[in-house]
Amino acid sequence: MNRTMPEQLPNLEPDRKQVEVSAPATDALAADLRRLGEATCARAGDILSETVVQTSQSGQIVDAPVQRRFEEICTGSTVAVARWIAGEGLEVTLDASRDTSRIFGELAAHRAASLHEVTRRSLWWRNVMADVLRECAAELGVSAEALSRALNMLQLSLEFSLLRVCECFEKERERTDQELERREEELAFLATHDPLTGLPNRTLIIDRAEQMLGRSSRSQTPVAALFIDLDNFKAINDTLGHKVGDELLQAVAARLDAAVRGADALGRLGGDEFVVLVEDAALAAGPELVAERLLQALKEPFKLGADEQTTVTVSASIGVAAGERVAAADLLRDADIAMYRAKRDGRNGFAVFESAMKDTVQNRMELEMELRKALDNEEFLLAYQPTLDLSNMRPTGVEALVRWQNPSRGLVQPDAFIPLLEETGLIVDVGRWVLREACRQAAEWRRAGHSIDMAVNVSGRQLDTDQLIEDVEAALADSGLPPGALTIEITETTLMSNVAETARRLAAIKALGVRIAIDDFGTGYSSLAHLQKFPVDALKIDRSFISGLKHNKEGETLIHTLVQLGKALSIETFAEGIEDQQELSVLMDEHCDSGQGFLFSRPLDADSAQAFFESWAQPAALTSERGGASD
Repeated sequence: MNRTMPEQLPNLEPDRKQVEVSAPATDALAADLRRLGEATCARAGDILSETVVQTSQSGQIVDAPVQRRFEEICTGSTVAVARWIAGEGLEVTLDASRDTSRIFGELAAHRAASLHEVTRRSLWWRNVMADVLRECAAELGVSAEALSRALNMLQLSLEFSLLRVCECFEKERERTDQELERREEELAFLATHDPLTGLPNRTLIIDRAEQMLGRSSRSQTPVAALFIDLDNFKAINDTLGHKVGDELLQAVAARLDAAVRGADALGRLGGDEFVVLVEDAALAAGPELVAERLLQALKEPFKLGADEQTTVTVSASIGVAAGERVAAADLLRDADIAMYRAKRDGRNGFAVFESAMKDTVQNRMELEMELRKALDNEEFLLAYQPTLDLSNMRPTGVEALVRWQNPSRGLVQPDAFIPLLEETGLIVDVGRWVLREACRQAAEWRRAGHSIDMAVNVSGRQLDTDQLIEDVEAALADSGLPPGALTIEITETTLMSNVAETARRLAAIKALGVRIAIDDFGTGYSSLAHLQKFPVDALKIDRSFISGLKHNKEGETLIHTLVQLGKALSIETFAEGIEDQQELSVLMDEHCDSGQGFLFSRPLDADSAQAFFESWAQPAALTSERGGASD
């Protein structure tokens, strides 16, 4: 049976007067309508089957749960209209139409099915039911008037439902857009503020420093940056634990905030490092006076803990850089150098930057020379941190992390040399080696029977040229690793640099079959609109948000927002830096997909990683507090 759909429906709301005010049905007409309605109701299954056949032949496929909702609506609507035709009253079909339109509107608004698809399927159902009405009318021998009345009632029901669908769709879309806008505002705040203290983060501080330097250049007013580093914070963390350490950072932030003017800018750069930007009148007595005031603010002991029974005393070293600079980064760099001089001078004091402070620069040059030889001398090695599927707590892959085994310095950690690799451009060659070695190792594990995926971090420098695409292709070809087993990770900040070219290169890598993940998600400036421009498969939630779960209830809200954002975009969510059971429990409750952290394993060498895969058994501690994750 071939059916075609009309291109348009009249844009008229069904008026019950069209039915109620029409000529009253005679006894014979009423009897015909009753028989026709009952016969059609009895064939609800036939109408459903034929509608499913017709819609499936159109080539438009929907998810199984959505298909089931369509079928439920089809059957319910058929029965309601048939009962109306049989004489049960207009309210029968109006109630069904309201429910139908609400469900259709929700499906369309949540993008489970497009509004076009909802309308198309409604028209197919109308056409199929109209044919069944005609067949039943012919079999029963009812009058042409009864058939015409029944078809008119069917059409009115359809029109009413579609109008309701449009209303529901608009309401749901407006609600969804408002929710997405709210979440985007939350992410924008998170991108520029430290989640632990609420202070501006490095990104925002640099922006404010650039503005401050611009004002200074125009008006010739003094400016200064004060770089603050707590002297004994690591010892406090190691002795009293991270919870007390984080509480101390919050308390320090509050003390410093109270010590600066409202016009000054206070921010946290990370760890136990803070910075204060001052200008104009605040420097009338010199930046040294500001430094002394900040040191004085930290002298009184801190009382921590819920009962304030833990007393902690801290001191700080402050580096001061004053005067004009070409860029904010230069001002902060000089303040940082001065801070290290204050550390060397005995701590708990301040030092003002002088041009003679070039030892740090000299050390940097020596480090750079050693780095230039490191690749040829095969001094780099990889460590592998396992990643787990949080739904079943099984290892699914590893992240490759580069280390430097220097002959004189020993094992050098990434923070000590990767920034220099980035600055000098050496990261391109080192990154190519990491990519090839990681793919080789992953392929070796797979040949040994371990279905392990490999994640490799890629720097912004590598993404600056098309060479990265060739490097990925060559690493896969040389190793024999399946493309789907490789994930390329890029930071959110890198993603937003040269958006068009980055999107093009990532699309080319994605075309190879490789997965793309955004690392440190939530710390940059990306918006929902930007995210949709990139072929992203996974969002790696920055560890700062995970550690935030320990401090306040808002941390859980932030995780919920980030995970739900991933689900809204059909992107896998991945948590970094899981260190305790509480963090794991929250992430599992929020249905975060995957994670990694010291709770499961520290980075391992290749042999230890393989042993980890072979011996892994889900620790009871990971599920005991949850009463069994599979229950």
